[in-house]
Order: sequence, then structure tokens, then C-alpha cells
Amino acid sequence: MGIAGLALLGQGALANPLGQSLRPQPRPESLQQATVTLDGNAARVSSKNLGFERWIRGFRKRAHAAGISDRTLDRAFRGVKYNADVIQKDRNQSEFTKTIWEYLDSAASDTRVKNGRKALQRHGRTLRAIEAKYGVDKEVVAAVWGLESAYGTYRGSTNVIEALATLAYDGRRGRFFEAQLIDALKILQSGDTSPRNMTGSWAGAMGHTQFIPSSYQAFAVDFTGDGRRDIWSDDPADALASTAAYLARHGWKKGQPWGIEVQLPRGFNYALANRKIQKMPSEWARMGVKDMNGRPVRDYGAASVLLPAGAQGAAFLIFKNFSVIERYNTADAYVIGVGHLSDRLKGGPKLRSKWPRGDRALSFAERKELQKRLTKQGFDTQKIDGKIGPLTIQAVRGYQRSIGMEPDGYASLSILKKLRRN
Repeated sequence: MGIAGLALLGQGALANPLGQSLRPQPRPESLQQATVTLDGNAARVSSKNLGFERWIRGFRKRAHAAGISDRTLDRAFRGVKYNADVIQKDRNQSEFTKTIWEYLDSAASDTRVKNGRKALQRHGRTLRAIEAKYGVDKEVVAAVWGLESAYGTYRGSTNVIEALATLAYDGRRGRFFEAQLIDALKILQSGDTSPRNMTGSWAGAMGHTQFIPSSYQAFAVDFTGDGRRDIWSDDPADALASTAAYLARHGWKKGQPWGIEVQLPRGFNYALANRKIQKMPSEWARMGVKDMNGRPVRDYGAASVLLPAGAQGAAFLIFKNFSVIERYNTADAYVIGVGHLSDRLKGGPKLRSKWPRGDRALSFAERKELQKRLTKQGFDTQKIDGKIGPLTIQAVRGYQRSIGMEPDGYASLSILKKLRRN
């Protein structure tokens, strides 16, 4: 959905606040889409259609084994064709990512906040009832809605069966998408929606809050009581309740923040900015980590320090609820976007820290170059894959210490330039 599995997929990009989903692209090469050209021509597409039709005939047997009836298959695949546009988007590789501050500029823009407050007012009774039932803040549910579909205005219009079948046949992760296709067919067979109404993103994410079929099967709820779990309807009640149910099932703690912006003391040991290092806020306060007004953060629970842009950007104390939102999408930018937007919808302030806006994000090729150069200089990243994970962060910290920099572990362009000079 916009959920769990879609941390791997993603429909949109770091998008216009008036338009499409703000789900970051999962592929390590990029957080946004780019235009690419499919190799081949119309003859190739025609050939693909023939192969696709053969694949469907073979798939029917596997679908039967999973309990899908001929009637469901006939209804679902009527008019379905190989969708070259879906494959184009799946294989598209944009060169540059967005920085965290560029992402948040859109995720919690004044327009998105304004529209979110209108949505909260318009659907206030439903959202209050959802909060009462599931214990998930209505503003958090609304923030997910805002980032996933701009409060229902961009839910996707692609035929989900066609998209999933195309990806199962010709995509990079055929087995995964075939499993999603089976679940989509089970949804149709249960009568929750019709093939015509089952529309969504090119990657099979559906409805107001962009569930993939397997997550729909596991977590979607019928909140309206009409006998269907209808996340596609113009009435968002089932979709919003399903999102709350998902977050609740993954351990949402009512009354606990996702995170709080904090200021760090001079001389802070940046090695402590590690998700594995957790302390109570009162303990962090004794070390000089306090809120933006200089007060200790309340002891909501164990927290760790997060520096999404290194020492030059905002710092946060993050709690268990950060990890719960992360189950919806693993990108830090997305989690902070949902969290900060929800705070703004509650009337909270904008982030007060400055960002290193003169910096830019590294391209995929530059991230691989960074890893190669770090490893060559004795700071082994273990893999050269372009993914900035804990091992690369640790290597960056080691290099920073060796040249007398603050070891914040931030893989910046300036670090790469220093490595190039050495």
C-alpha cells in the first residue's frame, strides 16, 4: 500500500502539493521520476502482447490453485493488455534525489497544511470516530492521506489488474507482483469492488491512502458497515480507518509524539546520533539535548537522536511512533513529512532549524563513488551499492574523524569533494 510494501514501490515523486502522491521513490537511484525511452518499437510492443497473452494463460492455472474462479479471472482480465507505460515507469532511473529540505518544503507546505485543515473540518466526525476506535491521532491519519493522494485528489487511474499483470510478466520483481496480483483478484472475488473501479498507481497502490493488495487483505476495514472495504470510494471513511488500523496494529502509542525538533549542545558527540542508541528524554536533557525553547523534552518514552541532514540541519528526538510510520514507508523523509505535517495540522509551528540549502543531494553514481573512495582510503563500506545505510554512515564518520571534522556521518557533496582531493 502506501503501506509497508509500498516502501518498495512508490507511485509518485516529490510532488507538487496540489497534485500527486508524495511517496518517495524507493529505488536507490532516485526519489523522483524521470522520462526515459523504452528500447524497441511498436513491433516489440506487439511481440510483448503475444508473450503477455501466453503468460496470462499460464497464470490462470496458478490463480486457480490459489482459489480464484474462472468468473473472477474472466471479469478481471477483460480488455487487459500489456502496459508499456507501466514498464517504462518501473525501469525509469532518475539521476538525482531530492534533499530532505526540498521534500519537506512540499510535504508540509502552506497549501498542504491549509488543504489538510479543510479536510479535517470536512471529515471531522469520521476522523474523530476513527481516532476513538483505533487510538491513532486524526491528524496523523490525515497527514498520511495528504502525502499519499493530496487528500484524495490524486488516487491514480491505472487499471490495477493490468498494471500488476504487466509487472508480474515483465517487471524486475515478477514473483512479488504476481503475489500482489493474486491478492488483487481475491479482493475482486470477495466483492469489495469491481474491476472497473479497481484503479490506482502504476505500481498497484490503491485508494486514498495507497494500499497495495497484500496490505489491503491484511489491514483494510469496513468502517462504514456497508459490507465492503471500499478504499476507492469518494467517501474516504474506509480508507482512513484502514490506515489507522494499520498504524494501530504496528504499535502506535496514543499520546506519544513521532518526534520532536531539538537543539544539540556545543561539543555534542555525534556518534550518539544512532537509531540503536536510545535514552529517555530526561537523560538526553542532562546531556544538553533540549527542545527548541531550551526546555527538557517530556519523558514520552525512549528516544534516539536523528540528524537527517547531518550537523548542519535539523535534529530530532524520535520515538516509537517514528518506527510505526516507518512501516508505512521506510524513507526518513516520508516519516518526517507525515510527522511534521501532522504537527502543523494540530497548529504546531514550522521547523525552526536551518538546513544546508547550499548543498545538493548526491546522484546514484556519486553515492557509489563515495563508497568506493571511502573503502579505498580504509573506511570500508562493505558494499558499493549506492545506498547510504549504517555501514556507509559509519565509514563517513571514520573519515570525518581522520580529517578533524565533526563525525555526523552525513554523506554530503562536500565529503565527496574532500575524498576526491585526497
